[in-house]
Amino acid sequence: MSSKNEPIYIFGHQNPDTDSICSAIAYAYLKQQQGLHAVAYRIGKINRETAFVLDYFNLSEPEYLSTVKPQVMNLDMDEATSVNVKTSLAQAMQLLEPTSIDTLPVVDNKEMLIGLISTSDIAKLYMDVFQKNILSIRFAPFKNIVETLQATVLFDTKKIPFSPNKVFVADVSTKQLEYYLEPGDIIILGNCAHTQQRAIELGASCIILTLQTKVEKNILTLAKQYCCRIIQTPFDTFTTARLILLSIPASLAMTKEVFSFEQDDYLDTVREKMQQHRYKNFPVLDTSGHFKGFISRYHLINFQRKKIILIDHSDQSQSIAGIKEADIIEIIDHHRIGDIQTAYPIFYRNEPVGSTATIITELFEENAVPIPKDIAGILCAAILSDTVAFRSPTCTHVDVQTANKLAAIAQIECESFAQEMFMAGSPLKNMTPAEIMHSDFKEYQLNRKKIGIGQINMVGLSEIRKIKPALINYLESLVEDKKYYIVMLILTDIINEETEVLFSESPKGLVAKGFNPLKDEHTFAVNGIVSRKKQIVPKITELLARANQL
Repeated sequence: MSSKNEPIYIFGHQNPDTDSICSAIAYAYLKQQQGLHAVAYRIGKINRETAFVLDYFNLSEPEYLSTVKPQVMNLDMDEATSVNVKTSLAQAMQLLEPTSIDTLPVVDNKEMLIGLISTSDIAKLYMDVFQKNILSIRFAPFKNIVETLQATVLFDTKKIPFSPNKVFVADVSTKQLEYYLEPGDIIILGNCAHTQQRAIELGASCIILTLQTKVEKNILTLAKQYCCRIIQTPFDTFTTARLILLSIPASLAMTKEVFSFEQDDYLDTVREKMQQHRYKNFPVLDTSGHFKGFISRYHLINFQRKKIILIDHSDQSQSIAGIKEADIIEIIDHHRIGDIQTAYPIFYRNEPVGSTATIITELFEENAVPIPKDIAGILCAAILSDTVAFRSPTCTHVDVQTANKLAAIAQIECESFAQEMFMAGSPLKNMTPAEIMHSDFKEYQLNRKKIGIGQINMVGLSEIRKIKPALINYLESLVEDKKYYIVMLILTDIINEETEVLFSESPKGLVAKGFNPLKDEHTFAVNGIVSRKKQIVPKITELLARANQL
């Protein structure tokens, strides 16, 4: 079961019809009222009829979802505190010490990742400095030095920017000091007023007094005159000299060439790229470049599968890419049970009614969730669409009662709204044969044969006559190029309740055995409104079984 903060993806089938889209929107709303983070999506382009319905009730089209393959965002990433470019090495080491991660992200002032720093990076920089016999501190902010040495500031000046040359330990006499100390140097010394005074006069930028050494008033007065900073640390000279290097910014030790992933990256891509790079930890960024966490190879073993709810279908061929890598937690449908399998028991609601929206409405009532006007409107429209305004043989008295109840809430009249909706979805002008075929198209695996059936409701069939040859050519191309065994396009005149079916098949002859008489080689007519799921699919299944096409 899904936690309340975990997203739930709710969607219908490919080439979605009005029932598929509207039921997904309504069910997502119901789940949201129950405190779940549910979102409706579409996995195909909506048709004109559905666009009319959403526009009529002022609802937005669901966002398109191409796949439910696991992404980086579905991993339990290792968290790590980021450090700023000016953060000291000492602070970085303190952050690294208690964690199992040996790497920290370095970010700029806009929280954008600019590099990584690890314990080995710090050790390498530290050793390089001593190997070169240089105690360079020129990049360290004064604030960092104070914090690293746990120092007390006795005097600071804002007049002169802090830009020291080097660190000098006062291990020579006061007379010799002028040969070694240069203007701008930091000097570490103890309780010697003469040396303190001479260091200030020679232009030291900062005096560090070890072991909490006291300073005389005349020295402070002189420091103010020469703008020399004075701080007091509890550490001895050796420890102070060792620690002060750790006050330089972490950015000096960081690795700038970083290979990262984004939260939206798919795991199959991540696995492939990880094999090309020999890093232990890979940073993960959001779309703005902000650091979100670390992943490594072991994270790919266990990941959070996306939680999905299927609406108006239960066939894998009609569903989304990556479905085998997701967790199906519910299926709400009114078709035959398809071939989708789950790893554990789920909530499966399937009823022999004319529309999924009828079942969704029942779920609202069972959970005592009031249906708002706009949701009632799209649910009613979905029922009217799927039952062809109660004319389809799939329509039940439950569909009629439910639609009328929803119409009252939405303040519409079923018959007049249905006519307006069908008129909006009917025009075929400027539509290609592919767009007509796939405006409401479903693919089935029947007795191991791939069958494709499109369906479109129209106000009159006269528009079809001019484009019928092009439609048949397109059906034949599907059989040849996409290896369909049979493809059909069901064209229904909802006013006169007449249906004409265009088809193509390979090998030829099977359709004629079950749908006689044929009008021609690619057409047969049917009286009344035709149901794809109740009249066409069962008949083809029976024909295939009879022909022993197993």
